[in-house]
Amino acid sequence: MSNYSSYVIKNKSAMRRFLISFILTIFTIATLFFYKSYSLSNRYTQINILMPSPFVDSTSRLIDTYNRNNSEKIHVNVIRGPMETESVSDLAISSLLLGNSPYDIILIDVTWLAKYAEAGWLKNLDESFSETDKSELADGARLGNEYNGHLYRWPLVADIGLLYWRNDLLKKAPSNTEELVELSTKLQKSGKVKYGYVFQGKQYEGLSCVFLEILKGHGGYWLKGKTDVGLNEPESIDAANWLKSLVDSGVSPRSTTNYTESEALQAFKSGDAAFMRNWPYAWSELQKESSNVQGKVSVSTMVAAPGYRSSATLGSWGFSVLEKSTHPRESENVIRYLTSDDSLTELFIRNSYTPTTKKVLNDTILLANYPILSTLNEALKITDQRPQTALYAQISDVLQRNLSSILTGHDDVMTAMKKAKIDTEAILYSAGEL
Repeated sequence: MSNYSSYVIKNKSAMRRFLISFILTIFTIATLFFYKSYSLSNRYTQINILMPSPFVDSTSRLIDTYNRNNSEKIHVNVIRGPMETESVSDLAISSLLLGNSPYDIILIDVTWLAKYAEAGWLKNLDESFSETDKSELADGARLGNEYNGHLYRWPLVADIGLLYWRNDLLKKAPSNTEELVELSTKLQKSGKVKYGYVFQGKQYEGLSCVFLEILKGHGGYWLKGKTDVGLNEPESIDAANWLKSLVDSGVSPRSTTNYTESEALQAFKSGDAAFMRNWPYAWSELQKESSNVQGKVSVSTMVAAPGYRSSATLGSWGFSVLEKSTHPRESENVIRYLTSDDSLTELFIRNSYTPTTKKVLNDTILLANYPILSTLNEALKITDQRPQTALYAQISDVLQRNLSSILTGHDDVMTAMKKAKIDTEAILYSAGEL
């Protein structure tokens, strides 16, 4: 049996998650059939959109406005997906495998695009969005929307990894990885903070995002083309060693191996840490009355090793129209509305969602009132995308497991990264990529 087959069989939690999603899909289809019958009797076109739960809440005002303004033509019905990113994907895939998905539009994560496009589930949007439309997007927001030279997704939000730091303790952000460690150690020894740097170190997708930034910041690569795996190259070893040294030296807490975005944010928000790696949403959380560091935080791009460029992992979400949707033009109309400059401005102000267009990012009024916007603009110019492959979920799982074994001390760096390379190549080989 191949390593890839063993991986699939052993991943019982994913199978359970998929079965639950399948049951939810059956229920959803039945519910949407009822709504579709109702819409036909009322002579308007219903557009069904599947979104992860947080996006349903953040876009509710926009959806309500759209429905009021188009009450006699189009009605948008939003289906609330699960909170967990991969559970949303499972829900979508289970409906697509049935052959007649009830959705017209799906809000998809940047890492899903290759799998969905490869399977033929998404409508080609080349004729829907022009080169002029594309030119209005920020540099980083242009990434992750195309597959094999064709457009299949239009971005709603362009999340990127950022470095948060305490401006009440420091005059400026660290310029590289060495300076971050040096400043952290100094502040810890003086008793001003308990920890130097907190980040997402748990075995999940966030750890892959963290590693990609540090890997690029050491001049390395994860997957070049479809077959060249760089996880055992010297730059990858250096990047993994740096993350390990943070935990071993105490710059980052041992509990980092259990940190997701929430735990890292809580440690920084409470005033325990000098630096934090997180996404743009954290900014608004740090400005709340409940934050112990309110008004004491600045944001910059992620550090890199001396002599190398900084990198920001792209965490983008965007809209795709399903190939079998019977309302592609109406779906495009809805997507254009939800990703318009006015909509993006509202989502940024209310939810700290990173705008995707140059116009919003360079709005002088917004820049004056929201200083983080200039950093977002800068980070979008150094954005790096995770490997675009239909096998991404599998190869990311391999990386996460081996990085976790390094951070927890179960394996040394050389052993774990060699294993990550071998296992990744086994997945590619099993799928016919090698």
